[in-house]
Amino acid sequence: MLFSKTTNEMSSRERFHETMAYGTLDRTPYFEEGIRKEVIKAWRRQGLPRNADLSRMFPSDLRERMEVDLNPRPSLRRWPTTMADLDTFQKHLNPYDKKRLPKKWSKRVSAWSSRDHVLMLYVHRGFFQTMGVRDWRRFKEVIYLLIDHPDLVRRMMTIQGEFSAKLAERVLKEVRIDAAVFSEPIGGNDCPLISPQMYEEFVLKSYEPLLNLLNRYGVETIIFQTFANARILLPSILRWGFNCLWACEVNIAAMDYRSIRHEFGRDLRLIGGIDLDALRRDRDAIRSEIETKVPPLIRDGGYVPLADGRVREDVPFENYVYYRELLQKITQQRS
Repeated sequence: MLFSKTTNEMSSRERFHETMAYGTLDRTPYFEEGIRKEVIKAWRRQGLPRNADLSRMFPSDLRERMEVDLNPRPSLRRWPTTMADLDTFQKHLNPYDKKRLPKKWSKRVSAWSSRDHVLMLYVHRGFFQTMGVRDWRRFKEVIYLLIDHPDLVRRMMTIQGEFSAKLAERVLKEVRIDAAVFSEPIGGNDCPLISPQMYEEFVLKSYEPLLNLLNRYGVETIIFQTFANARILLPSILRWGFNCLWACEVNIAAMDYRSIRHEFGRDLRLIGGIDLDALRRDRDAIRSEIETKVPPLIRDGGYVPLADGRVREDVPFENYVYYRELLQKITQQRS
């Protein structure tokens, strides 16, 4: 069933802004994170017609992810371990490098000026990626740096924060975005890998130039997108100006959105929150997951429902169909 278009229907962009403002909606928005080719291939073996168009079968609100290149350019041969290394690190972070912006920049700026869809700018890669953690060796190195050379860590994060703010400003001078996203793969299912105190000292303080910039340009939705059980960090991020949580592939019990809404109220908007594991089981699990969580959050507002991770091959096609039909029925209801 398609979302029927009427003269009073909001655009995806309008609907998102009204949701984040706890305003009046024609219906609840729904985003899709995209179905990978290997998933489609598996579903075809389970009965998905070869010519089927999932975007028409299960339409969603339109959202675009704008990414700028936040990595050192050219790549570093060795990540900093001493204060002397930071000069090289900083030289590899030139915010005015034209290649850091998306390709065909001028044409895209022109197209974005008349868009109806949601445009989210990813402005930071988070602590561990900024510190160059790609493997166990560098992870161990960074943990020792936190203990033995905190000034180096603090300065490295500051350099990245200032660079990211200058790069983001290049975008904001030409494009009005709908949300800014800070990606934060900060730990695992049990907890973050650094304490809230350390997170504020080393990470959130380094975000200050970016947060000030976003405030100056009137960006109203600041999203903390985490890939961990970051529950104990939520009071800190709220104090520093974040107002939306998007928790992905997390311990769903620890990051239960009903509990989070009860604790933090409307100060924290929410995206996601549906346990992807329920889609791997059966209809009863899917129905229980959606019917117990989604309606109360929708009624309270400031919520965009979707699974807490991208659908993979181990989700049966019939389960996905049931999930989308049930969720569509709920989100189609007038708010």
